Amino acid sequence: MAHIHKEFLINNSPENIWDALREVGAVHQRLAPGFVTDTRMETDTRIVTFANGVVVHELIVDIDETARRVAYAVVGGSMTPKHHHASMQVLADAEGRSRFVWTMDVTPDELAGPISEMAEQGARIMQETLTATPVLTDR
Repeated sequence: MAHIHKEFLINNSPENIWDALREVGAVHQRLAPGFVTDTRMETDTRIVTFANGVVVHELIVDIDETARRVAYAVVGGSMTPKHHHASMQVLADAEGRSRFVWTMDVTPDELAGPISEMAEQGARIMQETLTATPVLTDR
């Protein structure tokens, strides 16, 4: 099983980043616009359309408010690995910044390259998007 790990700093508060990450049905608007062109929810499954035409069906496994972590598993679509489980988590870092951690476990191993490439592109877009997210006021 291949393991893919992407980690990056974002110049924005963990609260702001979590606000975007936890909205699992709005990836195309809040997290990775342009890289993801559409997201829609069908009960507990998120259908994600990427700019390259790939469509994946992701079962939302957990949205953990305390850990600021979303876990999901690919369960269908146009690129269906034998196994693909992932999580995204936002952690507090120094000086009001956030650390974004994205991990994926994938089989077969041959899919690790293409999935890692897509994740690298997605990570860049998320970092840019989430850095540009305005600071939220108290709700």
